[in-house]
Amino acid sequence: MRTQRPGRHELGQNFLIDRNTIETVVKLVAATDGPVIEIGAGDGALTVPLQRLGRRLTAIELDDRRAARLAARVQPPTEIVTADFLRHPLPATPHVLVGNLPFHLTTAMLRRVLRAPGWTEAVLLVQWEVARRRAGVGGATMMTAQWWPWFDFRLVTRVSAAAFRPKPGVDGGLLMMTRRRRPLVAHADRERYQDFVQRVFTGRGRGIAEILAASRETRQWLKAEGVAPTALPKSLTARQWAEVFRLQRGNPARARGVSPNRTAPRR
Repeated sequence: MRTQRPGRHELGQNFLIDRNTIETVVKLVAATDGPVIEIGAGDGALTVPLQRLGRRLTAIELDDRRAARLAARVQPPTEIVTADFLRHPLPATPHVLVGNLPFHLTTAMLRRVLRAPGWTEAVLLVQWEVARRRAGVGGATMMTAQWWPWFDFRLVTRVSAAAFRPKPGVDGGLLMMTRRRRPLVAHADRERYQDFVQRVFTGRGRGIAEILAASRETRQWLKAEGVAPTALPKSLTARQWAEVFRLQRGNPARARGVSPNRTAPRR
């Protein structure tokens, strides 16, 4: 494998150099089907091994100089595209996403990925804490809960900062995201559901039952699920979020200062 050239500081590039991590990523992608789109190809640490899978591979790279060098090293059907992933159009047809995301752009890129159509699986290397939060380790964040009905999030492994050059100040985490074949909430209700989750996470109260001003039916359901009335919203599972949304009909409590028009930054 070629030695990685130092990344351009303004592009926030930290290149993956660890062979074991590269092999893990390739194995995860190999277990999927369909064309592959790589986010941030860099010098091809993932691109070259991925093209050995024999699938159509489109590698997106913002740095035009690196894109040109990499294009000279690959063979059809692999294609190198010089573009900004945050603005590059993605196909609506099934495909797989893979990439070592710039740590300072992780949240923006994840939001782009979650809103993008078509992809079936995404294998992404992100900051360790971001990977843990997205996978719901230690409890779901608002962003995870907002997308759980349509996607499954799995933390694969931790990746040492030493696996990158230049070495970042934090470890990475390998995150696997899979689009659910059967969503837990109808696509038509996505906006209403996500607003519901936001209002629950930002609502006042000493636990989920009080935040919801839960109906008798909802309280009985919480008890049957083994969810304490004082449990925090982060403790609910994907299935439980979908069910409590149905039980509350998308209308959490307005009591204790919770307003349906209240907004908060999404995390």
